[in-house]
Amino acid sequence: MEGILFPNGIAEGREGLAQYRARGGYEALGKAINSSPEDIITVISNAGLRGRGGAGFPTGKKWQFTREAPEQPRYLVLNGGEDEPGSKKDRVLMEHLPHLIVEGIVLASFAIGAAKAYLYINAHYDVATKSMNDALAEAKAQGYWGTNILGSSYSLDIEHVPAPHNYVAGEDTAVLEVIEGKKAWPRQKPPFPVTVGLFGKPTSVNNVETLANVAPIVLKGPDWYRKFGTAESPGTMIFSLNDDVNRPGVYELPFGTPLSYLIETCGGGIKGGKKIKAIMPAAPSSAFLPPEKFDTPLDHNSMRDAGSALGCGVVRLIPEDDCIVEEVLKISEFFTAESCGQCPACRMETNTLTMLLKKIQQGQGGRAALDQCGKVLAFNKGKGFCNLIAMPGPPIESAIKLFPGDFEAHLTTGKCPAN
Repeated sequence: MEGILFPNGIAEGREGLAQYRARGGYEALGKAINSSPEDIITVISNAGLRGRGGAGFPTGKKWQFTREAPEQPRYLVLNGGEDEPGSKKDRVLMEHLPHLIVEGIVLASFAIGAAKAYLYINAHYDVATKSMNDALAEAKAQGYWGTNILGSSYSLDIEHVPAPHNYVAGEDTAVLEVIEGKKAWPRQKPPFPVTVGLFGKPTSVNNVETLANVAPIVLKGPDWYRKFGTAESPGTMIFSLNDDVNRPGVYELPFGTPLSYLIETCGGGIKGGKKIKAIMPAAPSSAFLPPEKFDTPLDHNSMRDAGSALGCGVVRLIPEDDCIVEEVLKISEFFTAESCGQCPACRMETNTLTMLLKKIQQGQGGRAALDQCGKVLAFNKGKGFCNLIAMPGPPIESAIKLFPGDFEAHLTTGKCPAN
């Protein structure tokens, strides 16, 4: 299937500078560098590009807010922290298409009026880091970034900062804290980074996949981009499949593609030929979907209407013989471990949920323990500096609703239903 980022929808090896230029690489930069930055923002807005880091916020709007902020200087940050379990799209993009990302960084920086950009890359991504640094060296030698880019009056400095290997370090404001040399602790919002960001100045923090889309849009235009996907979710998205399918990997698909196509045609179906008990379209923080929603289109609106979300595209399959109680306990333990501990409400919630789910798993606490999970989630709604406090809610609440038999079995016997 044709892709916007990967020509054939899958990663096919690292693309060097010569290969990238042969397919139009850096032509968008040459086209845009002597134009108006506002024109680039308009093009991105008209294309309908939305952030690929999980929230899906309109990219053009984020850039407009940053550019219109009166404070100077402004900054751009490429967020490649990527520490979600099972997510590998940003790593694969940086390893295979580094120049596509570099061009997107320069275009985005020019659009918002930033003279400095930061590459924030997961410290465990050695191959991706080398790939990006090699591409930066090649691109600078050709005048694609640095002083007076392509003979224009615009200059840009780019610096690499390793990202700590923990989940919350990928949150936008925690990213800024790390770059400033502090702990990876999210900031209270508002103010938002677009007005008060890095070093207190306007900053646009964009996911790797988001910036990879910029050059193709600027080069070929919004109408071309909107030929992919749906009216509300234009373009493509990269989805990560892992060891629960026969062909793990990353797959770029147009928004609106049925979930079943990703799982069956791309992933080769669930391992062992088992039936699917549940699907997590955005593990580990999305609501579970039942098997009858196997054909839900992969776009923001359709997934929301189905009761879940796309997130950053990590799709997880739960086979028929797995216990949902065990699954949500693992999820709860993950969020307990990954909470930075800064916010008392988050510390209390994540620890309490794990304690309650362990009781349920062991057949203790009765129905009261199950009811208490909902009360804890409701009490802490809207609290905390970042969204981690809200993340255990969708999987836990949907599991209780969709699979009451699994919970009843544990409460009655202390064992999984199949045991």
